[in-house]
Amino acid sequence: MKLAIIGAGNVGGTLGTAWAKKAGHEIFFGITNPQSDKTQALIRPLGGKARAGTAAEAAAFSDTIVLTTPWETAEAAIRSMGNLAGKIILDATNPLAMGPDGLVLEIGHAISGGEKVQGWAKGASVFKTLNTTGFGNMAEPIFHGEKSVMFVAGDDAANKPKVMDLIGGLGFELIDAGPLRNARLLEAHAMLWIDLALQRGLGRDWAFAIVRR
Repeated sequence: MKLAIIGAGNVGGTLGTAWAKKAGHEIFFGITNPQSDKTQALIRPLGGKARAGTAAEAAAFSDTIVLTTPWETAEAAIRSMGNLAGKIILDATNPLAMGPDGLVLEIGHAISGGEKVQGWAKGASVFKTLNTTGFGNMAEPIFHGEKSVMFVAGDDAANKPKVMDLIGGLGFELIDAGPLRNARLLEAHAMLWIDLALQRGLGRDWAFAIVRR
């Protein structure tokens, strides 16, 4: 499968590497400076499975796009990709901002970051996912034989199974979190992980999981 990943930071780089190595997907990183030493160091170990170019070139490469940019650059990144009608977008961002006590959600109750992304990406099918844990857990989501959980929220019922299969290939347990408006819940859930990891002493090496009786 061909995948476009917009951004090649911790999240984008980790996801691209995992999908290339675990599932053999072809990865196109869409970034500002494709020829940078950092980018070349990322794609070199992936051989012919990865390349880098502009966001527009990445979007043209695949019908499935993973948005991993910082929130403050997300709108510009989406607009730089051109016509996104018919594309599938996995929105892994969180609408973070700095508050007096550290990171907070910039928006949340009336609208989510995922819904904002849908508004910017006219004609695309947006799914909120891959935003509720750290990048290290995206590389290895299984803890002592138990899968950590990843949620998927989106309105496109026809394409949701495809999206869930793609994310399941990383090793997560998948939960359908309902419509895209439930991104408001997932972004708050992400904020809980961030706060516990960075402010409450848990660190990054833990994740949420589903237990059943």
